[in-house]
Amino acid sequence: MEGIPPAVAWPPLQTLMRLMLALAVGLFVGLEREWRGKEAGLRTFGFASLLGGLGGLLGPPYAILAIALLGVLVRFLNWQSLRANQGAELTTSAALLVMGFTGVLCGLGHVVTPAAVAVTSAGLLTWKERLAGFSHQITAEELRSAILLAILAFAIYPVLPAEPVDPWGLIAPRAAWVTVILIAAMGFVNYLLLKLFGARGVELTGFLGGLVNSTVTVTEMANRVRETEGRLQEVAYRGVMLATAAMALRNAVLLGLLSYKALVNSAVPLALILLSSIGLALVRTLAGPRAPEASTPTLPLKNPFSLSSALKFGAFLLIFQGVGTVGQSLMGHAGFYAVSAVGGLVSSASAVASAASLCAHGMLSPTAAGVGAIIASLASAVVNFVLVARVSEQRALTLRLGWALGVVFTLGVVGAFVQTRLEGLLH
Repeated sequence: MEGIPPAVAWPPLQTLMRLMLALAVGLFVGLEREWRGKEAGLRTFGFASLLGGLGGLLGPPYAILAIALLGVLVRFLNWQSLRANQGAELTTSAALLVMGFTGVLCGLGHVVTPAAVAVTSAGLLTWKERLAGFSHQITAEELRSAILLAILAFAIYPVLPAEPVDPWGLIAPRAAWVTVILIAAMGFVNYLLLKLFGARGVELTGFLGGLVNSTVTVTEMANRVRETEGRLQEVAYRGVMLATAAMALRNAVLLGLLSYKALVNSAVPLALILLSSIGLALVRTLAGPRAPEASTPTLPLKNPFSLSSALKFGAFLLIFQGVGTVGQSLMGHAGFYAVSAVGGLVSSASAVASAASLCAHGMLSPTAAGVGAIIASLASAVVNFVLVARVSEQRALTLRLGWALGVVFTLGVVGAFVQTRLEGLLH
């Protein structure tokens, strides 16, 4: 083992800061153990983290020795607990070892990572009852769905080819699989929100889901309306309108990030789509009092998401991508507008991002890119109505959304006309 480094190699202020941070994170986690009345409490955790900090300062051999000594302490702690017939202190032992490694990080000069580990560790210890209760409430179907979603995202996606696999460059498996994962994840999140918050979760899902893919979000909402036999019509209406508003906001942000000129050429219609969607959702909300919380129906939740629906959606996406690419190569701008319309039917974000990217690389004029973004956004609003009409099986909800989305569509077209006239006056 190497000798102890000379004191001159340790700047006093920096060394003191590292040791104080190690002591602080140990005391922070030990406070929870002390509050629970554990044998290893505030001082024990402070010393354990400080020991790791000294090991980090002295070098790797001493850091290893510090962790080994903590292992001896953990063994003695469990031996004493077992002798007192209190069971093994597994959680406290794991926390002590984590704090030992955290102290080593502090000794090596890390700041953010030790603080994050300490906060996370304290949270895990404090939320013991809640975490245990949550795990006991999970059904076998929910657990299988979570594992399946992880397989889709982390096992299948990385091995798929990133480049097109056909001679014409139409079929890109990895890009299509992203949509499959998105659909599955959206269904899973929507399921959890509905289970945790009841009908209130639908509106939150509507806006947040619309930022990702409004088509997927609206499809999930329509499914929930059908499953509850129309009892979620009111919140589903607001959720669809908020999803439409979020879609317009997301498309505007994409344009601004990728091509500011394209955003300028589509700002008026996108703003009208955004404001009218929010306004119609708020008007319905303020028109009368909401039903009391006790009247919220019990939801017949069965499956967090449908894998077959996700796979079908991915297959349709591949078909649309192929047809759109061929149309763009054969008909120029007209083909590009057709691609934008088809893209809006599936995912307006991809169509808008494509238009902005082409504009940024000089392959498309800002005017054409702006028109394409508007077409994709309006097509997305139209498909939302079609999805609700076909999936929800609720005529009243279909009529309400038809009127509201019709207003949004009309204002978007008027905005496009106004945008064109403004550009003509400016040029």
